[in-house]
Amino acid sequence: MSSTSIQAILQHHAKQLEAALNLDSSSARIEVQCLLQAVLQVNRAYLLTYPEQSLAADQQARYMALLERRLSGEPIAYLLGEREFYGLTFKVSPATLIPRPETELLVELALQHIPQQGACRVLDLGTGSGAIALSIAHARPNIEVVAVDASRTALEVAQFNMQWLGLGNVRLLHSNWFSALRGESFDIIVSNPPYIAADDAHLARGDVRFEPCTALASGTDGLEDIRLITASAKNHLNDGGWLLLEHGYDQASPVRALLQQTGFTGEFSARDLAGIERVSGGRKG
Repeated sequence: MSSTSIQAILQHHAKQLEAALNLDSSSARIEVQCLLQAVLQVNRAYLLTYPEQSLAADQQARYMALLERRLSGEPIAYLLGEREFYGLTFKVSPATLIPRPETELLVELALQHIPQQGACRVLDLGTGSGAIALSIAHARPNIEVVAVDASRTALEVAQFNMQWLGLGNVRLLHSNWFSALRGESFDIIVSNPPYIAADDAHLARGDVRFEPCTALASGTDGLEDIRLITASAKNHLNDGGWLLLEHGYDQASPVRALLQQTGFTGEFSARDLAGIERVSGGRKG
């Protein structure tokens, strides 16, 4: 079988990725399949049906260029330009964080507080690719969602995703947290803000090396932006409204304390699928 055949590439390059990036064998194979699907413009079933097919020279060149970038550690989501989140496909770019499975918990908790029918205003702070805001808007087409970000480039990605998903109940706004929202109030505020300490060694490892640092790091203890949000959120929440925040694996207790200090009640933390307290929230009076 040719060394450029689908089967040979899967066997050889999956092992390369596994060794270079410390991936498990299943993840490495899936990543090679994704790169092949992108280059050949086919689905996974095609790869399984025609394993003997060889790549043409131009296809081989495009595939090898992508593989080399992945071997250097560049995130697969940036190479493919998209990532699945909450059952939807989102365009992503190096201007935005890559949506992660654990963040789906924030969407699920927000939806628990949003009626299936009837009016509700939701604010997403630091929307990035729009994954959180647009997933909520898609699940509740009758509500109004406002999504803000301080990065105009990130908002362009969110705009593309909003149009791609055909959503008409979302308003995108350039704003540094609440700065452009004077006089506006909401029933629910959600955010996945920066929450990593500026000197955290994890910022130099894995995918996060390629993601925008401004969307990751937040002061010496990682809580600077969460402090800013909790201090101002009540001014933009209706009575009985909820603030829901994603945070780091070890930050649930200090985030609950910040919510309590700023006058929220019913503070709680919810665990993700790995059992980590990933989202904390509180209610306005």
